[in-house]
Amino acid sequence: MLQLLKLEMKKFNLGWYVKGAIIANIIITAIVCIVIFIAQREGDIPISTYQDVYVLIGASVRATFIVFASVLIAKLIIEEYKNKTILILFSYPVSRKKIIASKLILIAFLTLITMMLSNMVVAGLFSIINIYFPIVPFALTANQFIGEVINMVPFAIVSSGISLIPLYFGMRNHSVPATIGSSLLVVAIACSYNPAISLVTFIPLQLGLAAVGVVIAYLGIHNIENEDAM
Repeated sequence: MLQLLKLEMKKFNLGWYVKGAIIANIIITAIVCIVIFIAQREGDIPISTYQDVYVLIGASVRATFIVFASVLIAKLIIEEYKNKTILILFSYPVSRKKIIASKLILIAFLTLITMMLSNMVVAGLFSIINIYFPIVPFALTANQFIGEVINMVPFAIVSSGISLIPLYFGMRNHSVPATIGSSLLVVAIACSYNPAISLVTFIPLQLGLAAVGVVIAYLGIHNIENEDAM
């Protein structure tokens, strides 16, 4: 399995993913700063504590990289079926289940790691910006910062499961647009942020969606022997 993971990473040069993640972190930081600044002036969204700020950051990061995960699903799985190149892989003396499992593990792992790193990067950048250009009327201590970043980790783990949901829609007709489009629907449900009623922190919903993603991945692997690549 480890060898399959290495082959997948070598086959699909993931440099574009790293560059995209870096650019996304910069954009997310800018958007979070603008949204909080406008919210403070207009009073439309009551962001009054550092917990509110970090929930917004977490929601933005998770939404972004759930969509990124759908792009990975499209490139590593759906396009292989659409272009028939999956037949070459299936001709190897390796179980189909292991091939698909390695792809899904790679996608979930990259999504998890990227979310955790991005949470730290965006939270750190915002905290630094807030020191020199105060956006919110409070300063965050080092212990509070570490605590909030740690609190984001379980949500990142759950979101890596949620990010697998678009696989179901993409595999129905081997459609890349359906894969990416469904991720936007998932984001609209899983990452809805409102300080009054915030689905992004509603644990039962998050766990339920993660369970759905894991089940979809399991069924995708379990049924692969009967899947017609043609």
